[in-house]
Amino acid sequence: MTTVIGVKLEKRQENAQKLQEIATEFGCSIKTRIGLHGVSDGICSPSGIILFEVINKEAEFEKALRTIEGAVVKAMTF
Repeated sequence: MTTVIGVKLEKRQENAQKLQEIATEFGCSIKTRIGLHGVSDGICSPSGIILFEVINKEAEFEKALRTIEGAVVKAMTF
């Protein structure tokens, strides 16, 4: 079974540190991590999407991600 958890993070500059702390805590469960956000010369997008392929502790990781203000969390299991 494969689980992909997607996070749309608003106020990326303010909330990225909390997301990184949670990702570090669950680091041994994260198989793949992809970050998508708009960027141009000197300008960073205020929002972004992060995709995590998780191999265990999926429910706990998803619950922790939901504690981030401005985060929309969705999970897909195949």
